[in-house]
Amino acid sequence: MKRIAIDMDDVLADTSLKIIDQVNLRLNKNYNHADLLESDALKLAFYQDYQFDNQFLWEPGFFLDIAVKEDAVEVVKQLQEKYEVFIVSAATEFPESMKEKLIWLEEHFPFIGWQHTVFCGHKHMIQADFLIDDHEKNLVSFTGKPILYSALHNLHIHDYERVSTWKEVSQLFL
Repeated sequence: MKRIAIDMDDVLADTSLKIIDQVNLRLNKNYNHADLLESDALKLAFYQDYQFDNQFLWEPGFFLDIAVKEDAVEVVKQLQEKYEVFIVSAATEFPESMKEKLIWLEEHFPFIGWQHTVFCGHKHMIQADFLIDDHEKNLVSFTGKPILYSALHNLHIHDYERVSTWKEVSQLFL
């Protein structure tokens, strides 16, 4: 059975939306995802603000209530019928996130289980046939087939097969 490794943040979880909300709240800004997609200047200003104040990523509770990407639950369930599915997250960068991500997975993807969840610092040691991830740094050294999941921070990358929705993931694998 072929193996698919799936990232969490900005692949299963809509983490960018929560980050935008936190930057707006902490810096009294009014960014929204649609505007950031349309304007490189606005996106640059947002990233500067994000770099200025992103401590929330290390605070307890940040990773607990992130929204699930549309259709992700249904498609991952279907993938499990044809593939061995692992959730792979570089959660060790944010120590508070590890427990919170396990709780989040249990709430939204209880059919995955802890046995198919991998928390790591770097994903270069992950062995799978496919990796669906939003960060090029994780795809560049991957030995299987890398799939780039579209996110605000990777729209300039054109070196990988790209999916932008879980319906597209479904069309690619099912």
